[in-house]
Amino acid sequence: MTNFEIHDTQSAPAKSVASLEAAKKAYGFIPNLIGTLAESPAAVKAYLTLDQLLAESSLSAVERNIATLAISRYNECHYCMAAVSAVAEMQKVPAEAIEAIRNDRPIPDGKLEALRSFATKVVDKRGWVTDDDISEFLSAGYAKASLLDVIVAASYKTLSNYANHISGTPVDQVFESRKWTAPDKSEAA
Repeated sequence: MTNFEIHDTQSAPAKSVASLEAAKKAYGFIPNLIGTLAESPAAVKAYLTLDQLLAESSLSAVERNIATLAISRYNECHYCMAAVSAVAEMQKVPAEAIEAIRNDRPIPDGKLEALRSFATKVVDKRGWVTDDDISEFLSAGYAKASLLDVIVAASYKTLSNYANHISGTPVDQVFESRKWTAPDKSEAA
């Protein structure tokens, strides 16, 4: 694993400083993920831009959290599982939905479960979802725009999940209570 510096506005490349300042203004601090992404001005800007675009999508705040948590769970991202779980709690996502995703179980709410399932399939199948997958998602009450917005969520979380895998981003203290570890696959075999 490559050792990455967690940048602040003093250590970051000049082209990343505006992104770090925007993150600090939005979150009240610079999350470790964003400080790590700042090594690449393009990466940190892409992440923050995708975050903003996802916020403007057809998905509600609860739905965005369900999709991003499901994608992070599928990708086994220790950092995003902690961060998104904590943010989901703050944004009033039902606790049973958060815990279901964290433990790889179906969500009791049928519409949210359809979203969790579809988001996971999009990532698992690299976008090659079936007509039945799409039909199930639309039948749960989602619009065609939401199909594409799940892909925006997948793009956003794939960027952060993969960056965290490569950098080993440490979980911020503010997210520590929601720390998560991927299950040991050798135990499941």
